[in-house]
Amino acid sequence: MLKKIPNILSPELLLMIAQMGHGDELVIADANFPAVSNAKRLVRADGHGVAVILEAILQLFPLDSFVEKPAAVMRRIDKPGEPAPIWAEYQRILDSAEGRHIALEQVERFAFYDRAKTTFGVVATGEGALYGNIIIKKGIIAPT
Repeated sequence: MLKKIPNILSPELLLMIAQMGHGDELVIADANFPAVSNAKRLVRADGHGVAVILEAILQLFPLDSFVEKPAAVMRRIDKPGEPAPIWAEYQRILDSAEGRHIALEQVERFAFYDRAKTTFGVVATGEGALYGNIIIKKGIIAPT
């Protein structure tokens, strides 16, 4: 255990996000996502939902402020352009963590899979919500 580190973050996940640099991307995947076949590096967070993992990660992880949309979700196939119900929770978490509105990019399913293969890593969760995957892009911490 460490002070001020959310205990939901495993040592492997902490190592992964610490090794990431500016512009690197991380997938936090739902339970249906083909994580093993799309990950360069894989950390399992079974039994946890994407929202709780996202909220814990964003306590430590700055989002990229140099891009228009530092977060991306998989566009719905059944209702393209319409948000999945879980995205409202992600939006609240993203906006709260950064203290500003974070625009969500919607990415077509197979383009999302292709992009996932190029990310730094994938966190596989037990999230049951459909279209519950999210990609976040790491930013910088400016000197004080």
